[in-house]
This record gives sequence, C-alpha cells and structure tokens, in this order.
Amino acid sequence: MRPSKSEPVPTTTNNETPVSAGLAPMTRWWSEPPPEDVQRALERLRRAPDVARVAVMPDVHLAREVCVGTVLATRRVLYPAAVGGDIGCGMATVAFEGDPSPLTRDAALAERVLDDLERRIPILRHGKGRAPPMPDALRERSLSAAPLERHRVRTAPLQLGTLGRGNHFLELQLETRERAAPPRLWLMLHSGSRAIGREIRAHHERAATISYAGLKGVDAESPAGRAYLEDMDWALRYASANRDAMLRRAVEIVESRLGLTRAPETRVDCHHNFVRLERPDGQEALWVHRKGAISAAAGEPGLIPGSMGTPSYHVEGRGLADALCSSAHGAGRRLARGAATRAISTRRLRAQLAGVRWQEHLADKLRSEAPDAYKDIHAVMRAQRPLTRVVRELRPVLSYKGP
Repeated sequence: MRPSKSEPVPTTTNNETPVSAGLAPMTRWWSEPPPEDVQRALERLRRAPDVARVAVMPDVHLAREVCVGTVLATRRVLYPAAVGGDIGCGMATVAFEGDPSPLTRDAALAERVLDDLERRIPILRHGKGRAPPMPDALRERSLSAAPLERHRVRTAPLQLGTLGRGNHFLELQLETRERAAPPRLWLMLHSGSRAIGREIRAHHERAATISYAGLKGVDAESPAGRAYLEDMDWALRYASANRDAMLRRAVEIVESRLGLTRAPETRVDCHHNFVRLERPDGQEALWVHRKGAISAAAGEPGLIPGSMGTPSYHVEGRGLADALCSSAHGAGRRLARGAATRAISTRRLRAQLAGVRWQEHLADKLRSEAPDAYKDIHAVMRAQRPLTRVVRELRPVLSYKGP
C-alpha cells in the first residue's frame, strides 16, 4: 500500500538501509478506544521505513513521534523516539518481613518515614558530597561523543539515586490478597536514566540518516547505529543502578523506622523504555522497541503500577508473539498534564488519596498526578489478560513523589 499524496514520504541518506512505504501489521489491546490523534499517530508509524510490526498496549497515549504504550519491531532501523528520552525508565520492587501495621496505625511514624525519604532521596540531584558512588562499570566506560561524555562525568554522578519528577514515584504498598497475617509490605519505585537518557536520544537523532514525518532513525548495522546501541546500553545500566541506589536508602529507612527486614530474593527490576534484538515468534530476528511497555516473555516477572491511590500489580508474562512478547507498563495517562491540572482540584486529589500518606503540602503541584489523570488500571489489566498473568495486587499506603 502506497502513502497517499497527503502523507509524508520516507527519505534516507543511506541507500543500503531498507526503506519501505508499506503498511506494517498492527495488533491492539485497547482498554478503551483511543482519541483520534493517537490513532492517526499509530497509522503514521505503520508506514515508517523498515517497520515490520506494531503492537499497541492498553495504556497507549499520545507522545511526540511515537505514542507511549507502543511496541515497534524493525528489521534493521533503530528509532530513538520509539525508546524515548528516559532510556531505561522502569520499575523496581522488594518485600519486607515483619508486621507493617504501625505504618498504617501511627500517623506520626508514617510522616517520619516520608520525611526521611525526602531528605535522603532527592528529586533532582544530590548536594555536593552526598551522592552515592558511581559503579565502576559506569565510571570506567565512555560514551560515544564528547558532549555525552561531559554529561556522563559531570551530571550523571549527581543524579544517581534521585527520583525525578512527573510520574516517577516511590511507594510502600501492602498486598491486597495476602492469606497470611499480617499482609506483606513491599517497596516499589519508578525512575530511569534521568538527564543523560534525554541527551543520548537527542544526540543520536541529530546524527540520524533516516527521516519520516519527524521520526529519525539510524541503521543498526552502521557505525551510528552501533554507537546508539552502546550508549543506550550504558543508560540502561545507569537506570538500573539509579533504582538500586534508591532502593538501598529506602530499605535502610524502612528497616530503621519500622523494624522490618528486607526479604531475600524478592527483588524485581524491569525496564520499559529500550530496544533489543529478539525473536518474538521464535523465528525472525527483529529490533523490538518498547516505549512505555515491558517485556513479557513466558514466565518473565514484571511490574505494572497504577497511579497515586490505585493498585499496582506484579505479573508474569505469557509470551504472546502477536503482542511482541510485551505488555502495558502502567495505567497510562488519560489527561495531559496541563489538562489534568485545570480539571482536577486539590480537594478531589485529597479525596482520591484517602488512606494514603503523601506530601499533602505539595497538593497543588501534584494535581496532574491524581488518579483521575490516568486510565482505569483495572480496565488496563483486563484488556491485557492474554499478555500477562497477575501474581499479586498491592495497594499504596505511602507515596513519595516530586512536584
């Protein structure tokens, strides 16, 4: 199928790169029909050079160039926008042993826990001399260009172990269907590669050799493609180290304040912004880009958060090839941040967070993160039953976010 006269035509500066203007097959697991702008963006993506398949997750919502909640498979072209700027953004969780009931019974104790989190886990960056040490593997490995190296050396160390704004969070959660008493407490956090991920995306899009409707790409087999993959891999490792640094400090706070003990072998960590060479159907090797989606191979553990005040889920993947062995990464936005701030009052936010300890002094700045700004997580999970199996459901009892 050829693009119509009104549609953009793919261009490339590399004659060896496969460029097709056909319509790639697309599979969808929608929790609700998406807005027209989302549907137009998905149809446009199907015509991009070298796109082999597209899978749309139930939490899909509009973003620049490539919608969040999109899984894109190519044979040779890498699209940084189909990974996003927060490379390696993802989730981590760990459980505790012991009775967590003081956290819900003692308001003053819960406030002290929240204060400790604010003091020890910054939103943007650490003060001088307060950042955790960079792991040797990150400190000794260079990035592909001098501007990226400057960020790696100057900025990345100060942001290691920091949460970030927007939908990033750290929560203490209780299992909702735990048979044993008391229910088990879990710590879950959401963060990624911070500023360095955005710099890597921007740098490699400037070096792109393929362009289609604002979407920039590079040949995976070219020096530029190999450089992007190396830099992305560094960012993935940094994002995981970032979550690990926060987990260590948060665990120390919980153990000190609540007298609980970290449960061994309960750690789960998963990225939802990355690209990797895979064989989803067991045959053809494809570059599977996930932007706001997690890998859900058969039996693979995953984490799917709701929003402030709503449940989160631990899952196992079902390995569905039609979904490119992927699943939703969360509830997905229903309202853009500006629209949410205009539509949701602080009174409504407080009502929706009843029973959750949170930074109420930031209520006016957190309206864009209210549950009403997000899709119904229950509908998302129902829509993706063919993609994942729920292992446990958790409800938040304490939520720490940046404004």
